[in-house]
Amino acid sequence: MSDDRMLLASLPTPYFSEPLHVGRPNLGSRDRLIERIDGALERLWFTNDGPLVREFEARVAEFAEVRNCVAVSNATTGIQVAAKALGIGPGDEVIVPSFTWVATAHALDWIGAVPVFCELDEETGTADVAHVERLIGPRTRAILDVHVFGRPARIDELSKLAEEHGLPLLFDAAHAFGCTYRSKPIGGFGTAEIFSFQATKFVNSFEGGAIVTDDDELADRLRAMRHQGLNAAHEITGSGTVARMHEISAAMGLTSLEAADVFTEVNRRNYRLYENYLDGLPGVRVRPQQVGEQSNCQYVVIEVNATRAGLRRDELQAVLQGHNVLARAYFSPGCHSCEPYRSAPARHTPDPLPKVEALTERVLSLPTGMAVGPAEVEGVCRIIRAAVDGSAVPKADHSTGGDASCSHRP
Repeated sequence: MSDDRMLLASLPTPYFSEPLHVGRPNLGSRDRLIERIDGALERLWFTNDGPLVREFEARVAEFAEVRNCVAVSNATTGIQVAAKALGIGPGDEVIVPSFTWVATAHALDWIGAVPVFCELDEETGTADVAHVERLIGPRTRAILDVHVFGRPARIDELSKLAEEHGLPLLFDAAHAFGCTYRSKPIGGFGTAEIFSFQATKFVNSFEGGAIVTDDDELADRLRAMRHQGLNAAHEITGSGTVARMHEISAAMGLTSLEAADVFTEVNRRNYRLYENYLDGLPGVRVRPQQVGEQSNCQYVVIEVNATRAGLRRDELQAVLQGHNVLARAYFSPGCHSCEPYRSAPARHTPDPLPKVEALTERVLSLPTGMAVGPAEVEGVCRIIRAAVDGSAVPKADHSTGGDASCSHRP
């Protein structure tokens, strides 16, 4: 890092007096949340498909326009239960993008399946369909793609490919609740999709997830498997696990759903502000959402071209952190460069993944959500511009969270 930028990262007075986080939880109505929790306490029904969980499942299914929603304890267990319900087990290969949070791969590895990593499509950040096709082999049992940062995968092409090879198609939709593809909500594509409602997601249930599908028979198996193999008649139909959502999480999930439109509106406003404030800055761009589709905009991700910007992503991250902006390098490194996959490349990464490795060096997620207002977005962008210019960061007006004199006003 240059001397000037080291100075920017180590100024004694950070631009922001309090940390700005990526993924700070959104909270809907406290009163409605407490009312729901009180109801669960009055009923003494805390788990095992209580009324709040059933209501949450119905609301999510309606939101995603699918027939079935199976609420689970988190999205990782959701992937595991979905894979097991489709007969995927030890030694079976599942083709997965390397450009995702490592939990996508770990969910498969934990049940003995073998994640085989594919290259990314540069426009979407999702799986490169041509590379997925080349990786299909005799041990391939499924394809699992990820709607990265809410940007839909190449759904039509993957659906056709999966059908041609007789493979289940799953989508990790942890980022994509409330997003659309061809004007249809994410959730009803492929064999099943898995949502995350973890605390950092724009709609959250403290901790939780859901598997959504239009396959009724699959949904019945999923419900039994998440509940120790018990079906609706309380008969043990096979092996299962404990992956249920409990009532308190469902209370938070329902409360979040009621405020989803407000959360989305704020995210979209922040996204547009970041785009406008950073417009024209050499070597820095906001990764675009899909034109013509709805996005929850819960992730604002910039790419840093070190050659044009004059500094690397890690240098910019250090400057931001020096000013209490806790930007995160999602997703760096790629899964294939993490353990245990890095130690077994022949098994997990049969081909080089240069596009994944290049993008993981460029991406940086910026703060957004209900805790971030226009002044905060403006302040973050002032720091980024100063870092690229090599100039001093202007002092903030901490009464508003930032200085409202930015010349790149939306």
